Amino acid sequence: MPWLATDVVKERTKFVLEWERRWDLAEGGRINMAELCRVFGVSRQTGYDWVARYRESGSLDALVDRSRRPHDSPTKVSDDVEAAIVAARKKFGWGGVKLRAVLAQLHPQREWPSASCISAVLDRNGLTKRRRKRRRTSIAVTRPFASCDHPNAVWCIDFKGKFRTDDGTWCHVLTIVDAYSRFLIRAEVLTKPTGREVTRVLDGAFAEFGLPDAVRTDNGPPFASTGAGGLTELSVWWLQLGIRVERIEPGKPQQNGRQERLHRTLEEVVGTPAANPRAQQRAIDLWRRQYNELRPHEALKLRTPDAVYVRSSRRYPCKLRDTRHITHEPDEVFRLDKLGRLRWRQRWIHISNALAYAFVGVSPGDDWTVFEVRFAGIPLGTFDANNLIRGLRIPRRRRLKRGEVSGMSVD
Repeated sequence: MPWLATDVVKERTKFVLEWERRWDLAEGGRINMAELCRVFGVSRQTGYDWVARYRESGSLDALVDRSRRPHDSPTKVSDDVEAAIVAARKKFGWGGVKLRAVLAQLHPQREWPSASCISAVLDRNGLTKRRRKRRRTSIAVTRPFASCDHPNAVWCIDFKGKFRTDDGTWCHVLTIVDAYSRFLIRAEVLTKPTGREVTRVLDGAFAEFGLPDAVRTDNGPPFASTGAGGLTELSVWWLQLGIRVERIEPGKPQQNGRQERLHRTLEEVVGTPAANPRAQQRAIDLWRRQYNELRPHEALKLRTPDAVYVRSSRRYPCKLRDTRHITHEPDEVFRLDKLGRLRWRQRWIHISNALAYAFVGVSPGDDWTVFEVRFAGIPLGTFDANNLIRGLRIPRRRRLKRGEVSGMSVD
């Protein structure tokens, strides 16, 4: 037998109708209200309230649920304040915390509600989008930026996912951000994500802001390769400038969380593609200025990145470092040819095309038959002096342990 479906309003209606029936049958206008309430499983006070609501209106419609909204709300946000919050949201697209900070900065004479109240206003006006809750893992996440304690300690470089403008051109946005201040140094639209284009953008960034202590990238081109030491022409240039090169663990974009969060904010601009790459660059330039100079950052105690960032004391252009002095004893220094080959005992050993005309150190092993090749302190591989046909043996990239971050350093 199926269950009978019911609800609160139906039960109230049945109660009042039963009360009315008993009232008509009762002698002298008296009924046993306590007994009736016990039958329906409610208190006498609730029963009297239902009957009073029915008597006042004379209709069963009075038994529906009433609104619990108070008649007076002294702390309610005024219409002009709510309109200003909605206008700021449509202009900037930020959340409650940032909107409150920027509104207090632009209109200090007005008293603004709390960040949670502003978020409620945005939600009430349909200006928020609820996110799906993610399952949190109990495994501790590594934090490669823990040592970024001053501006220009680490610059993070990566490409935003490619997209098409209205004219059908594929575009890639190269972003360069300072890990400490979150200052967006560059956001350049590139049609070809090559090392030459990245070098051109970095050349202008180094000239304007100076050199960082380290650069952190992922393991994709043009920042890294599968060749000796994972080096490319771009990373070799960084090492010659005295910049430490660091790489996140493969498949772990959360280790570069600052930049991943930046790319999510950048989606506000590239989510609506412009007419062509030039128009897209103009839109990104306007957004970048707002991001650096106006948008407060919660990790910076609601200060803007522009208020925290300072230029590097390491000026550019500068002389490239001589890697002959960055060797380990008892290394013997050799200079590679234009193809990145090492001349060893009348034999050519190919090292890497990215190391054309570079100086490398060669050190013998324990048995003096296997030699290790290094560049700027970075192990590139080994070769067997008795069997030079196979050339340089590049070691496979080992699996990193939990909490360990891959990287390269200049001694």
